[in-house]
Amino acid sequence: MPKRIKILFTIPNFDTAGSGKVVYDLVKGLNKDLFDPEICCFHNRGGFYKHIEALGVKIHVFPFAVPYKPYWSLPFRILKIARFFKRHQFDLIHSWHWSSDVTEPLAAKIAGIPFVYSKKAMGWGNKAWLWRSKLSNRIIAINKDMISQFFNRLEPKVAYIPLGIDTNHFKPQKPDKSLANTLGIRDSNFVVVTVANLVPVKGIEVLIESITQINDFSVKLLIVGDYGNDYGLRLKSKYESEAIRFIGKQNDVRPYLALADVFVIPTKDEGRKEGLPIAPIEAMASGKIVVGSRVSGVKDVLSVFENHLVTPSNVAALSLKLKELKALTEKERETLGLQMRSLVLDKYNLNECINKHEVLYKLILGCE
Repeated sequence: MPKRIKILFTIPNFDTAGSGKVVYDLVKGLNKDLFDPEICCFHNRGGFYKHIEALGVKIHVFPFAVPYKPYWSLPFRILKIARFFKRHQFDLIHSWHWSSDVTEPLAAKIAGIPFVYSKKAMGWGNKAWLWRSKLSNRIIAINKDMISQFFNRLEPKVAYIPLGIDTNHFKPQKPDKSLANTLGIRDSNFVVVTVANLVPVKGIEVLIESITQINDFSVKLLIVGDYGNDYGLRLKSKYESEAIRFIGKQNDVRPYLALADVFVIPTKDEGRKEGLPIAPIEAMASGKIVVGSRVSGVKDVLSVFENHLVTPSNVAALSLKLKELKALTEKERETLGLQMRSLVLDKYNLNECINKHEVLYKLILGCE
């Protein structure tokens, strides 16, 4: 049997699922006949760490990236990382670090190990991102705006690989009548759902105002996600009612998606911008209609459904779109939702995502 390709996946922590779940899915799904994945993180704390341990792969707790200061000791600290990479004889390093750090790719370069990183968010605040990119053998962009905005001159290095989800886990399912009764939802209601941890850039107040503007008591809004901060608590205090329910963080959002007629992601075009939001993809995989703001990432998800994109922060436009969807028959909404699921099956399913990563790894190492 030929030697398996030994890949080190680096990520700062597993404090929350987030990127950790993406790494989990990728490591779990790789063809173990061909690949031998290992993981490196800064510490073994965090709510998702036990899930990572359950994968049964080797986990290193080691500072694979270090602060630049003090400058006098930086070369020695980078060499320490390089020796760690070299000692374990990794064939490839795939970084899921959110930072523009250059110490990790520089250490990989010194160790003579190919380095690839995934660009996860729409941030490019300093020149370090350019150096991180130049030191990398390849760059993975998870939305198309990244390629045009950040990697124009580096395009030969860039691979477009959107994230994927488990479409057997997220699939159409019947509403839970008990949950519906608990939330005061009847068959005659038009239910709008959003899933997000409540921070200002998510634009939840825009969605709430658009629901209010519809002025129809049959419309219900379920806001699923952590609201335990000043912004979230302020919204809850101001808007919560029988029609607008703040559900809080849920480990399993599927029962709430099952209640939805429409899923909305009302992200603003400001502040820290995500690369590719997973929540609307999960909703589409669940056979739900999705409406979203015309911002990076969301534009990719709804590229085939252009008329479901609305101007960010435009309450009137979002309200009008929701009215249009409410006017559809139940059958028409079901058909449209299944069309959206079909797009996810084709473009955002987990198996396709894993397969594209495997192809890229082999291409970098000259195995193809």
